[in-house]
Amino acid sequence: MQVFCDFDGTISVIDTTDHVLDSLAAPQWEALEADWVAGRIDASTCMRGQVALIQGADADLDEALDRVELDPGFPAFAAWCADNAIPLTIVSDGVDYFIRRILSRHGLGHLPVISNSLAGKPGARRLAQPHSREGCAAGAGVCKCAATAARTRAAETVVYVGDGRSDFCVSHRADVLFAKGALADYAAGRGEAHHAFETFHEITATLASLVETRRAAAL
Repeated sequence: MQVFCDFDGTISVIDTTDHVLDSLAAPQWEALEADWVAGRIDASTCMRGQVALIQGADADLDEALDRVELDPGFPAFAAWCADNAIPLTIVSDGVDYFIRRILSRHGLGHLPVISNSLAGKPGARRLAQPHSREGCAAGAGVCKCAATAARTRAAETVVYVGDGRSDFCVSHRADVLFAKGALADYAAGRGEAHHAFETFHEITATLASLVETRRAAAL
C-alpha cells in the first residue's frame, strides 16, 4: 500500500497559499485568482504570478505560516502509516517552504513532499516548478499524475486523499480514494467509488479496517 495526500485544504485546514497571499501579497493576487477560476490562465501561471506578489520579510512569512493548523487527525494518521510500514507522500500544487514549515511545527518535517519550490528572496520571491509537465490535464505547476507515476506502478494498493481541482486527474489512479470538497463532487458526478471524509480520523479507521481484513484473509 502507498498513500498520497494533497496538502492545502486536505492536511491543512485552510489553503496555505491563499492565507499567505491574503496576509502578505499585493492585492493584484485576487485578479490572478479570478483569471484562473474563469479559465483565462492555468493554475501554473496563476501561482507564479501570485508568489511574485508576496511581500514582507522572512519573519513575516513564518509568522503567517505559524497560524495555519493541520487537520486534527493527521498526526495520528501519519503515525499509523509509519507503524504499519505504509509509505506516505505529500503531493501538492502548493509551495515546499510553506508545507515544510507547517509540518515541522508538528514534528512531521520528515515526510516526503512533492511540490512547487519557493525561490528568490524577500521582495523578489519567485516560484520554481520542477514537477510541471507540458500538457498536464490540470494545468498545474505540479503534474500529480507524472509526479506519482513511478511510485504508483510500484504499489500494490494506491490510496489517494484530496479535495480540489489539482487532484481530479490523479484520483483516477487510486485504488482507494478519499475525497472532500470539489474532489468529492467530481468523483460523485462521474460515479467513481470514493470515501467522503471530514477528518483524517475517519481515514485512519477505514484503512485500519482494510489492512486488518487483508491480513486476516492472508492467514
